[in-house]
Amino acid sequence: MTDTAHAPTAPTEQPVRPQDPPAQAAGAAPDALVEIGDGDTWTSVCRYGDLTPGRGVTALVGGEQVALFRDADGALHALANRDPFSGAYVISRGVTGSRAGTPVVTSPMYKQAFDLRTGNCLDEESAPDGTPAALRTWPVRTTGPATSPPPPPPRARTLAEWRPEDPEFWERVGARIARRNLWLSVLTEHIGFSIWSMWSVLVLFLGPEYGIDAAGKFTLTAVPTAVGAALRLPYTAAVARFGGRNWTVVSALLLLLPTAFVAVVLEPGVSYSTLLLAAAVAGVGGGNFASSMANINAFYPQRLKGRALGINAGGGNLGVPAVQLVGLLILATAGAAHPRLLPMVYLPLIALTAVVAALRMDNVPTTRRSGPALREITRDRHTWVMSLLYLGTFGSFIGFSFAFGLVLQAQFHHQLDTPVKVACLTVLGPLLGSLARPVGGAWADRHGGARVTLATFGAMAVGTALILTASRLDLPALFLAAFAGLFVLSGIGNGSTYRMIPALHRAKARHRLLTGGTDPAEAEATAQRHATALIGLAGAIGAFGGVLVNAAFRQSFLTAHNGDAAYLAFLAFYVLCSALTWTVYLRPAPHRLSGV
Repeated sequence: MTDTAHAPTAPTEQPVRPQDPPAQAAGAAPDALVEIGDGDTWTSVCRYGDLTPGRGVTALVGGEQVALFRDADGALHALANRDPFSGAYVISRGVTGSRAGTPVVTSPMYKQAFDLRTGNCLDEESAPDGTPAALRTWPVRTTGPATSPPPPPPRARTLAEWRPEDPEFWERVGARIARRNLWLSVLTEHIGFSIWSMWSVLVLFLGPEYGIDAAGKFTLTAVPTAVGAALRLPYTAAVARFGGRNWTVVSALLLLLPTAFVAVVLEPGVSYSTLLLAAAVAGVGGGNFASSMANINAFYPQRLKGRALGINAGGGNLGVPAVQLVGLLILATAGAAHPRLLPMVYLPLIALTAVVAALRMDNVPTTRRSGPALREITRDRHTWVMSLLYLGTFGSFIGFSFAFGLVLQAQFHHQLDTPVKVACLTVLGPLLGSLARPVGGAWADRHGGARVTLATFGAMAVGTALILTASRLDLPALFLAAFAGLFVLSGIGNGSTYRMIPALHRAKARHRLLTGGTDPAEAEATAQRHATALIGLAGAIGAFGGVLVNAAFRQSFLTAHNGDAAYLAFLAFYVLCSALTWTVYLRPAPHRLSGV
């Protein structure tokens, strides 16, 4: 028995069974067992002394949620926990009292009163769907006294209810559950990012004996980026279909495939096509980000989404510098002849992550799948604006993370003549960008996502101009400093743009309420579904930006043997994103959505 018992799918209300009246248990011993009957089966739920007079608790009996009450006289009553008027599982949180001598519980949703003895509604005869406005009742009895307290029920995997916008619920149980799932999500996403970006390190091990030129190496880093981008849409939908905890376990186990594969095949003499296949399979790590963000978006209230999503994404992004740091340690100790050590380090970590997620994470109860929501949001112009903005922030971060080492190796090969020197610098940018992401989310919570995003794109344009100048004047120190700044700015932009997504759909929900004709609960549910769907779509398009970054560098080095053409393209794109952010979300206009 617990207030957070795990709910089944919404049960069908049964007619009142007056032949099964609730037991009158006044005077029962405090350690007597309270049992609720369901046919010929009696389920022990708690001890009599655990119940507080006048307050209800929730129990799971025969696959249905039951609201159990002990009234002021000591009598026990068991009714269906689902409010027939709102569909919410809230009866256990209702206020008990009496009406003309009849003991009643008043629903916290629309305030209808129900007879605790029969379940009949005293205010209305039928629910909105035409069914009788009555709650099913269960017989209750006490046995004992018990010689020992009943064993706690096994921890279920799906939460009975989840109401993060309810302050009382959030303070009582919500914050604790959300924090646990957030940190476990960070762990699993972190490993996923490491596997996804592993090829940004492995290409540094590919010396002359592998026979791969710079253009071929850029292709090896672009392939997992492309596959990861494509997988983000189905990974987002998988959270609603299978549950966040369930899909986290599956997606973690899938990381074993690319890791074991590359550990087996990576050696001199391996064909380039085999390396391309190994790099493509590593793309499964890129999908983890989308499912993780969609899952955490459902756990947190609107006022905390920016910070929570920033922590989740930033902790996951740290997987990029983490794998690069491990690669640096291998290069500095074992040498470039042992690339297989890198994936072998991660095999036990992946297994451990999957086990921890299976034991400690939760599924948020859902009633609708996200597939239709994806189709719905494609008709909204804001979907494509936000996707383009995220392409500029996250696409820059992941693209630069994959390509930075190769750019340094190709452009400053005289100063950086060994893989160890390159790896020492490669890890710096992704580390700074990952650490900056939660900062961007927190700033967006405080100052507004659109304002922070606009300032970020403006600064990114300036940083890119400095990189172009350093490249043309052959100034490695300025080049590294400006690129480090660009990584930081892309991280801040990652956090602020993701904060804009739920804020955007919350603003659209407010607009629908003001224009009338929309139920508040339905508007909130629609905003949540659409924000989750957009997180997946924008994540997929943003990740594809990593492909474009690597393709731009590849073409620029093929034609001019430097990255200047790529830098010019990035500069123009950041200016475009700045103008778009201002025009759509900040420029004063009669019908502009506020609060984004």
